[in-house]
Amino acid sequence: MNHYSLTHVPDSALLRDLRSLLARERAATAEFLAHLAEVDARHLYAAAGYPSMFAWCVEELHLSEDSACKRIRAARAARQFPALFAMLADGRLHLSAMVMLAPCLTPGNAEEFLAAATHRSKAGIEQLLAERFPRPDLPARIEDLAAAPALDLSAPGRMNDSAPCVLLNMGQIDRLSAPGRMKFTGDKQPPVTGRSGVAPLAPGRYGLQFTVGQGTYEKLHQAQALLGHAVPSGELAEVFDRALDALIGQLERRKFAATGRPRPRHQSNANPRHVPAEVRRAVWQRDGGQCTYVSAAGHRCEARTRLEFDHIEP
Repeated sequence: MNHYSLTHVPDSALLRDLRSLLARERAATAEFLAHLAEVDARHLYAAAGYPSMFAWCVEELHLSEDSACKRIRAARAARQFPALFAMLADGRLHLSAMVMLAPCLTPGNAEEFLAAATHRSKAGIEQLLAERFPRPDLPARIEDLAAAPALDLSAPGRMNDSAPCVLLNMGQIDRLSAPGRMKFTGDKQPPVTGRSGVAPLAPGRYGLQFTVGQGTYEKLHQAQALLGHAVPSGELAEVFDRALDALIGQLERRKFAATGRPRPRHQSNANPRHVPAEVRRAVWQRDGGQCTYVSAAGHRCEARTRLEFDHIEP
């Protein structure tokens, strides 16, 4: 019997076992970090013939570069602030949160800061950091990208936990050793990078960074030219905001028949799955563009993207 085939497991048992496994994984991760921190404190990597804890984790434990970096940072933070071990073990904090909070924790703020971070998602942690440590707006600029050299995390002193609080989002941490992905433009203001390309800078302010091709670059210049009278500065944020307004209006008209002048339906469609325009408009306005499915446990689906007119049978 294939131990990893679960097709025979009832739904209730599958969900119960999954939660149990998650609890065990969290506890095991906390224990792993405690052991890792002790190995680090004793410098056992040096006796094993490695120049750094990072090199030992990658070459001896066969962790990936980003996995080693995250766990070393989390282990060092938890050794300094032991409450992190318990919070990871019981699920109040996830590993990503530990990594993001580590540079900013001090004996004076740790208790209150960790309480505020409890059960927050990665995006929630980013928002918390932006509230506590607001950063200035990013300069609007366009630059030609060139591959940046990989950061050598095996070099002595690369991971310095005594350094002042530098706010890195998880995208930056994920790419600390990836060539051609990230280029620091200054010690105080690293660029916003990451899977989503968006990171909070301060309350109500967000940094946005992405890469475009030549065609999109030319469209941007064309849009700036067409907006020459309305936006004479050509400010990228203003052009982007207006472009989103136009795109959202177009998509709402196409997907949900949104219009200020609705027309009555003249004939029925032979397709049994066809949803008339007036119905799509009414549903969109009634539900505020959010899925309305509520589970048996009372949880309402929060999806606002890729919406269908039936949650279970799209």
